[in-house]
Amino acid sequence: MMSQTPDLSAPLETRSWRERIMVPALIGLVLLGLWGVGSATGWAEIGAQLARLHPWQVAALLALSAGNYLLRSLRWHGLARRLGLPTGLAQNLRHYLGGFAMSVTPGRLGELVRMRWLKRETGWAIERTAPLALMDRAGDLAVMALLLALGLTLASGGIAGAVPVVVLALAAAIVATRPRLLSALVTLLYRTLGRFPRLFARARGAARLLARFSHGPTLALVLGLGFIGWLAEGYAFHLLLGFMGADIGLWKALSIFVFSTLAGGLTGAPGGLGGAEAAMVALLSLEDVPLEISVPATAVIRLTTLWFAIAIGLAVFPMAERASVRAGA
Repeated sequence: MMSQTPDLSAPLETRSWRERIMVPALIGLVLLGLWGVGSATGWAEIGAQLARLHPWQVAALLALSAGNYLLRSLRWHGLARRLGLPTGLAQNLRHYLGGFAMSVTPGRLGELVRMRWLKRETGWAIERTAPLALMDRAGDLAVMALLLALGLTLASGGIAGAVPVVVLALAAAIVATRPRLLSALVTLLYRTLGRFPRLFARARGAARLLARFSHGPTLALVLGLGFIGWLAEGYAFHLLLGFMGADIGLWKALSIFVFSTLAGGLTGAPGGLGGAEAAMVALLSLEDVPLEISVPATAVIRLTTLWFAIAIGLAVFPMAERASVRAGA
């Protein structure tokens, strides 16, 4: 009997109970860990550091994060146009920003809700729009690997374990942007498993569509907008440490931010929860940043990046859902 492929357009409410409790459980563990470190450090010292932040400083951090999301949204729009999707700028921005609401799903697979919206509004099957999501993720991996390599080159001192992370990120980006290589890997995996023929056939078709993006100006768009966007968030972390009296230099701060983000993502945890925070606190400690600064700095930067993105996504998600339902009616 032929295996059935998973229906990515199915309602998100069909998620299993394990998926439902995973995110709250991870958030609880992160908060528990930060609480434990904070208790050992002293809440008075941590509170004093947080009190040093002025509203305009928090606004500056949020503005830099917003710039990152806007640039990456424009990248999504450019990729959508290159793929040939009949969608406009406002429509593509709505899809991209609304997808952030699902950032803390395992492996960020919930962000594939963008494919569901596109299917309703354009009639394009998910395997035809999947290269768009794949190229977007590959672009992030490539520019973050480049930023980390640049930061390690220009910063004084290195980060233990950073080179393997750079290599893995670049390797994933290369595979994801090489249609023939990705198609060959999909075929190899199918021959190894010998199951799910329809799913692997769709995956091979999606891999071939990546050839649309093997275009100089398109690759320049992907790398340029992504590079500036992620640089803005790394610069925000540098500013935050300076606001809190722990300036360790731009490139060192950038390296720690990017490495922690990548390392958290490699754990597979939703939004890198747990891994990113632990790596950030540990690396700051190695730079002689005291825990009464590293703990609140980590909490603030995650609030103004990951959780700010989720807040934007939650605000846009209902509009994107309603628009797609109307279009598909």
